[in-house]
Amino acid sequence: MSDLLDISTPAPGVVVLTLTRPDRLNTLNVRLVAALTAALDDIAADKSCRVVIITGAGRAFCAGLDLNGYGDPEREAEEGRPLATFGRQQDIAHLTERINSLPQPVIAAVNGPAAGGGLALVCASDIRIAAPEAVFAVSFITAGYSACDIGVSWLLPRIVGAGNAHELMLTGRRFDASHARSIGLISQVVDSENLLAESLRIAGEILNNPPISVEMTKKGMWLALETPTLHATVEFENRQQVITALTEDAAEATAAFLEKRTPTYRRR
Repeated sequence: MSDLLDISTPAPGVVVLTLTRPDRLNTLNVRLVAALTAALDDIAADKSCRVVIITGAGRAFCAGLDLNGYGDPEREAEEGRPLATFGRQQDIAHLTERINSLPQPVIAAVNGPAAGGGLALVCASDIRIAAPEAVFAVSFITAGYSACDIGVSWLLPRIVGAGNAHELMLTGRRFDASHARSIGLISQVVDSENLLAESLRIAGEILNNPPISVEMTKKGMWLALETPTLHATVEFENRQQVITALTEDAAEATAAFLEKRTPTYRRR
């Protein structure tokens, strides 16, 4: 447990990760990155967790990297500036890969500004909803860095299309929740007081489906973005279908539907 990250379970099977640096707009520093990485590693191995929600405390989701200092000056003394800088970059960028590779679906509940690394966390998530107060920006380029950072150059074009992504990344401009909805970055805009409740409602719909079916669907959807042909995708889907069809949970889903009752899944 970290004072910079709150971990809660508001419903069975659902874990909420809340970034808790509200005085710094939940910007990323060495301690928050370490806490979030450790939490995601634990969740990946937790079979009781089936959906993850990421949000921020206060008025921001995550405003990117803490420009007042990352908080590990000793690293440069030990490793030298080039290796220390590269190590920090790897640690931060690993967050998007970890979110993307989690077996559980991740819902980003964007309660406020999501810029730079915060936008990367949003893009790495599987489902993205936002409050009207949310503001988005690539930000890296306006701070003097390449806009291609933390996986955004791969993720953003696949979510909003290459044309929209190029414009947002080359200008670094801020855009609101309404525009984010219009280009498909988020699926809906929800009043801030109902944002977590709507995230939990979506999580509940996911929980109605068999665990392994959900896990394989998440993996299949992301892999389809990397698969070069329809034929290769269909071959992969065929294997997913056979594996899920032969599970006990598939039979339980069918029985529960026919008997008009709530299914009980065992992930087997």
